[in-house]
Amino acid sequence: MAATFFGRMASGNGAAISPESRTGENWNVETGGETGRDTTIGAMIAHLRGKLIHKQPGQAIVEAAGVGYDVTISVPTFTALPSVGLEAALHIHTQVREDQIALFGFLDREEKQLFERLITVAGVGPKLAIGILSGLSVERTVQAIRGHDHAQLVRIPGVGKKLAERLVVELKDKLDDFAAAPVKSAVQGPAAEDVLSALVNLGYQRPAAEKAIQQAVAKDAALGADFDGLFRGALKLIR
Repeated sequence: MAATFFGRMASGNGAAISPESRTGENWNVETGGETGRDTTIGAMIAHLRGKLIHKQPGQAIVEAAGVGYDVTISVPTFTALPSVGLEAALHIHTQVREDQIALFGFLDREEKQLFERLITVAGVGPKLAIGILSGLSVERTVQAIRGHDHAQLVRIPGVGKKLAERLVVELKDKLDDFAAAPVKSAVQGPAAEDVLSALVNLGYQRPAAEKAIQQAVAKDAALGADFDGLFRGALKLIR
């Protein structure tokens, strides 16, 4: 298993991460025995592969070369990760600051690319970008921005009207490399969309709300036309 790094390497008895980087160097660290040289870790981590030792919504810890990397992840990435104990591979965006180095991981390369577009918008930091990608899939986010769908965007916790307008203005012409396929709603029925909107407004992440609604309707199809019943049923199932 290997972790891929970019940057100046630090030497010593243990691995250290330097806030300085030097482009053009690509380092791989293999798990296993002694290599006969100092363990080296660079600042700019681009890809991480190793044993998944912990996962929860928003966080994954991957062990590579004896080091556990704490990675911030979106809800879709959390949902798609393998079971704890198995090998996981993540595309990594590394944020280097004076006081810390933060890692943001994505199973899907397109999700990472959209994340990096989002954080170019004024007022959108990495934490909010992860929140946006947790509230809407990559396809839905791209569709909302291209379609000037401010109403869809403001349903995401942390995104107000002004920020939704800024996302559209600054990114609508910068998403040409993303697929333009239409996205079908994951929830169907006269009450489902209203319940979905209500759950998102309460602070639940959209993917989790959609899954809870689908499970509630699967248990009782009549709930698809009953707002109150579907809302109560989804609340019991949401995670």
